[in-house]
Amino acid sequence: MVEIEEKPSAAPVRPGRERPGKKGHGPDSLGGILAKIILLGITDAVAAFVLFQLVLSGEWLIFVISLATTLVINWIYLRRGGLPAKYLAPGVIFLMIFQVFVMIFSTYIAFTNYGDGHNSTKSDAIASIQLSASERVPDSPQFATSVLEKNGSYFLLVTTPEGEARLGGAETPLETVTPSTTGPTGAATGVDGYTTLDFTALLANQQAITTLTVPLSDNPEDGSLKTADGSTSYVYTPKLKFDAAADTFTDTTTGVVYSDGGRGSFVAEDGTALNTGWKVNVGLDNFVRAFTDQNLQGPLLKVIAWTFTFAILSVATTFALGLFLAITFNRADLKGQKIYRILMILPYAFPAFLSGLVWSGLLNPEFGFINNALLGGAAIPWLTDPVLAKISVLVVNLWLGYPYMFLVCTGALQSLPEEVDEAARMDGAGVFKIFTAIKLPLLLVSLAPLLISSFAFNFNNFNVIYMLTGGGPRFDGTTFDIGSTDILITMVYKIAFGTGAGRDYGLASALAIIIFLIVAAVSALSFKKTKALEDLN
Repeated sequence: MVEIEEKPSAAPVRPGRERPGKKGHGPDSLGGILAKIILLGITDAVAAFVLFQLVLSGEWLIFVISLATTLVINWIYLRRGGLPAKYLAPGVIFLMIFQVFVMIFSTYIAFTNYGDGHNSTKSDAIASIQLSASERVPDSPQFATSVLEKNGSYFLLVTTPEGEARLGGAETPLETVTPSTTGPTGAATGVDGYTTLDFTALLANQQAITTLTVPLSDNPEDGSLKTADGSTSYVYTPKLKFDAAADTFTDTTTGVVYSDGGRGSFVAEDGTALNTGWKVNVGLDNFVRAFTDQNLQGPLLKVIAWTFTFAILSVATTFALGLFLAITFNRADLKGQKIYRILMILPYAFPAFLSGLVWSGLLNPEFGFINNALLGGAAIPWLTDPVLAKISVLVVNLWLGYPYMFLVCTGALQSLPEEVDEAARMDGAGVFKIFTAIKLPLLLVSLAPLLISSFAFNFNNFNVIYMLTGGGPRFDGTTFDIGSTDILITMVYKIAFGTGAGRDYGLASALAIIIFLIVAAVSALSFKKTKALEDLN
């Protein structure tokens, strides 16, 4: 009879005690609890500050969302268990802020007239019109004036004819103050906490000072003070009188009446609108305007056509060159194979926006290396001629994009079984036939999704276009800053943040939605077609 020796079992762990070697390393250890308290304390402090600012600004919807998010974060990290949620929570929160919220907000803006002159409320627009459209009051009293500065803002310190010192800025109406210094005539020249500008400082900031408008009171109808030399100021009253009952502005010099046109602007009977308006919902107007506005319709259609051409040719040329080099340097008997491969991927190591700037200098018609050194001083307009600029963009993007295709094609080629090539040779197939009938279809099985993603990337390839040509040369017959090499994404950027016709965030957001729909439709169709390749696997 064989006796089985029992091995001593591990000593049981008493409740509330940890095994040796685990002390101080668990999430519920003293160190983990302290770290949790510190991080949650910092998070709650930041959240409390943000919530306080939201209350002051009256953003109640965002306040409720932020408060709920803060409470959920505290619940996740203060309760026991729920370890997956503790790891997933930061990523989900950042996803909601930087992706979901941005998409929702951009969609909302696309249905508004938000942009230059339409970026605030109607009451703010009325006040701005009254301050900006003003004229000097005849026989206005002269106010002795000193210009003061505090935290980068300018203020007017004036002395009334009655000898009272009053101080005000662009956002703060005049109020009585006690001057800290006075001039020889008894006029106030300084106030504690403010810096009085001397003559040199007045000259250096002349434009900002001469455009400074200080309201006399909270009511814009009472007028405002302006100074032309920094030493005297006069009373100005609104040139456009606002009738709150009729909700109209009347030009006191011409008698023209401007009424609310229902589109965020005060409009006269002849269609003339005041420059300052307010943000309102306009429905599908931005989408309709994109394809019907004569100032935008022609350039937009050309940009759409070039965007597809650029994306398709970029994918085709980079894939063709990358595949050719991958096949060339995939020979097992090639000496220096690793060195060649390293040299091939060097352009991939440089940031695209820096490469665009470098190539912009190389292709400069007057001082560029290509014209002066390689072409003997020729003056070829690589970046200023519409056709040559497009060719230059494609060539530069080819130089930047082929290393990626070279890498993925090399990996795909090395995954193909060699037995297929041998069987094809035994059947009498040539090199070209093996490539077109066997290798290429097998490669496309794994590379088709990458080609689709490459198309989507080049469809929105902002860096190369903007850094190389800036979208130029510019189209004629439009007030928008749109050019021959602009693609949709650079066009959207210029409309949103550029010059030309001014910033129009609503129109830019509408175009961004159009880009999303185009890319999504092309990608969905392409993925559907690539399912036919799965039978080759």
